[in-house]
Amino acid sequence: MNLTPQLLDIIACPKCKGALLLTAASDALLCHHCALSYPVRDEIPVLLIDEATPLTERS
Repeated sequence: MNLTPQLLDIIACPKCKGALLLTAASDALLCHHCALSYPVRDEIPVLLIDEATPLTERS
């Protein structure tokens, strides 16, 4: 995964502007405050609220 630490330091949840954490599988960015998961597709974070899924729905 090419999401650099510098990129992860500056991107934020589009809903609450909080910190995002990269999953161990590097397939999503998690916002624990909003309980949302934002997908990472082809090494590009998709930071659209409409594309986010609730953390309870992630498998």
